[in-house]
Amino acid sequence: RITSRSKGAGHKNKYRLVDFYRKKDDLKAKVERIEYDPNRSAHVALVKYEDGSINYIIAPSKIKIGDEIISGKNKEIQIGNCMPLSNIPVGTDIHNIELLPKGGGKLVRSAGSSAQISGSDENYSIVKLNSGEIRKIISSARATIGSVSNTDHQNIKIGKAGRNRWKGKRP
Repeated sequence: RITSRSKGAGHKNKYRLVDFYRKKDDLKAKVERIEYDPNRSAHVALVKYEDGSINYIIAPSKIKIGDEIISGKNKEIQIGNCMPLSNIPVGTDIHNIELLPKGGGKLVRSAGSSAQISGSDENYSIVKLNSGEIRKIISSARATIGSVSNTDHQNIKIGKAGRNRWKGKRP
């Protein structure tokens, strides 16, 4: 039964639970591998924390297997690290930005995208998004440093009608 136009069929996808919160503060994590994810345009990275737990995160570009990342306040400005906007210097590229503190990353999550911190005033940070929009976001909200992986996503040619069918797009 067709319930919505031009959607349906397609290859079965296993859903990867991605950690948009990055709440494990002051625990180092090592990048185990970088994987393709059929449910999003960006790649995902499997990270293993010091306490033995593993999580998927959105893979930042230029991150390699074996790199160490960490979340928390006043950490090193390094690709993949997650910290409050108040701790990130002006002009830094960021992604996976929370709109509200402890709300999980909502902005800048698709392949190749990044935003930039352009300033701060009192309790807010001024963030320039990829679209050109400038937003005031509360400074205690978190963001991850770096731009999102898979920057060549926009250059992919589908090539044939069948490939769209694999994706679940019907004519």
